[in-house]
Amino acid sequence: MGSTAVVVGGGIGGLAAAIGLRRIGREVTVVERASVLDDAGAGISLAANGLRALDELGAGRAVREASRGQYSGGTRTPEGGWLARMDGAALERAVGTPIVGIPRATLHRLLRECLPAETLLIGSEVSSVEQIGPGRVQVACADRVLDADVVVAADGVGSKVRGLLFPAHPGPVYSGSTVLRAITEQAVELRTDFELTWGQAAEFGHIAFPDGRAEWHAVLNLPAGTRFADPLAELRRRFLNWHDPIPALLNATRAEAVQHHDVNELRTPLPSYAVGRIALLGDAAHAMTPNLGQGACQALEDAVTLAAALATEPTVEAALARYDAERRPRSQSVARAARRAGRMGQQLSHPLAVALRNTAMRLTPSRSAVRMILRHHGWVPPRLG
Repeated sequence: MGSTAVVVGGGIGGLAAAIGLRRIGREVTVVERASVLDDAGAGISLAANGLRALDELGAGRAVREASRGQYSGGTRTPEGGWLARMDGAALERAVGTPIVGIPRATLHRLLRECLPAETLLIGSEVSSVEQIGPGRVQVACADRVLDADVVVAADGVGSKVRGLLFPAHPGPVYSGSTVLRAITEQAVELRTDFELTWGQAAEFGHIAFPDGRAEWHAVLNLPAGTRFADPLAELRRRFLNWHDPIPALLNATRAEAVQHHDVNELRTPLPSYAVGRIALLGDAAHAMTPNLGQGACQALEDAVTLAAALATEPTVEAALARYDAERRPRSQSVARAARRAGRMGQQLSHPLAVALRNTAMRLTPSRSAVRMILRHHGWVPPRLG
């Protein structure tokens, strides 16, 4: 089997794939169109499956040291009542680690530090990916052509490579929700590590970081493309009467720090995550709504599974077939579960439906909630050596 790889996309999934490929002895080039490698976004939660993948990649310890465990919190109503409380200690006993919160930029930096600087080709957009003969794939960038025996497309929800491989696929669609998020400028007094608050067609949540700052996000049911002249002022108006610490989080945020993105997903599943010697990974393969906090974790699972398959199978084609067989059923199942969670959570708008949902959540035993979480968090990675 050959020893060269090109990864298209330098986000969390692409960097993780590059680390895994280098750990099994491949020469890797990561091609990223952005001129600055600093993953967009505010904060992220990582569950046990994502942390185990990072352990296998050699980055788990550094990520844990830069994170804050989510032991307290849960889901609330806008008035502040609890629908469900988080028992992070019980989850840690069940899977060996709590969920952790970390700024995305920190996670991205820690992954970059696992790679030699010369691995990263930034500010270069891929124009084509072609299988040019037995055992070779050619990746054309703005100013050069790269040859490899395997290509990993980790170029996000709007993946150009996915469009080249599956031109008849409808591609990503709008989920019906748009999200605004930021990290506070200074520390905020918080009583919990993590919270979600569900109102009618709206959600507000926060993730606490080790330095006392926090990431917050607000999710709204709005037409795609909706934008506000002053996003922070709009959120203060919409969430004016919601419980503490929501006003404090907004007040601790600079207006220019607020990011606004529509939530898109691959609602139509792909028929395969591999074509010849090209593999799709992360959002390029299975972009999902964020309702289970599993998007990045699934990309990390992809990265380790792909590296393990390439390390043990006799050919690239056999390795990518195994990767597809192992990853597609699980990741597409998680994507469906995330979509259902959104429809039963933040996206509910009718008052009666919201009331029924709230009652059901209050009556659900905590052990049942832990069992549901374990279906996604309990993944164990293959060994990379």
